[in-house]
Amino acid sequence: MGHIQVCGLSKQYMERRTAPRTVNCSPNVEQGTYLEVLNDINLHFEDGELVCLLGPSGCGKTTLVRIIAGFEQPTSGSVTIDGKQVKGPSSNHIFVFQHNGLLPWMTVWDNVRLGLRHMSDKEQMGDRIREYLDIVNLTGFEHHYPHQLSGGMQRRAELARALVVNPDVLLMDEPFAGLDFLTRLKMREEIINMHEYFRKTILFITHDIEEALVMADRMVVFSDRPAQVRMNLKLSCSHPRDFTKESALEDLRRSVYMELGVHYAL
Repeated sequence: MGHIQVCGLSKQYMERRTAPRTVNCSPNVEQGTYLEVLNDINLHFEDGELVCLLGPSGCGKTTLVRIIAGFEQPTSGSVTIDGKQVKGPSSNHIFVFQHNGLLPWMTVWDNVRLGLRHMSDKEQMGDRIREYLDIVNLTGFEHHYPHQLSGGMQRRAELARALVVNPDVLLMDEPFAGLDFLTRLKMREEIINMHEYFRKTILFITHDIEEALVMADRMVVFSDRPAQVRMNLKLSCSHPRDFTKESALEDLRRSVYMELGVHYAL
């Protein structure tokens, strides 16, 4: 199961600054103001959904996902997964980082094995690692180090490491950042196929509207900081999706561009 409920979520950070010294050289005094990043976010994500999160840079998308992952605590509000409040990181909800999160001194095999260190049956553990490396098309690269892999292969290794522990929820923060266009297209297809196979709940941050329209079951569009939900769009089109044949996709694309303040035209 991977049902996520976000209720009344707000997040503020203290912005600290140091006051200048006075004439009598009294000690500096730290002063600060609060930076509001999230403002009363209420969302639910159904079990098995692939939801793309969009919004202006710095609006709070990553902060929201980090709170869902348990890496940060909200200022107010709550997050529950399958009815249990998120209080910290868990193997049940895995965060896939924006930049290469593989440990550079470990091989692909050892990176994927990290989440399975608790398994006492080494043969079973090995079978499981081989299974997931095969799923992400990395069979034969078990003993390669991250620097020996292309960007797309590094992302696939990270996916194997995330999936091998069988989480209910995958949280992905722009996992295709830095990849070339053709590799991004291939990775989109692989994520869609893996989602259809495993039916995990996936929250996927992206700045690419077309990417979201191609991949997502649902799109959530946020305002500028402090983030508020501006659009919550269900996409009913089946995969693969073709903008040239489905006018509804083009209409959605235009409406999202307009919501983000971009005057888009073909």
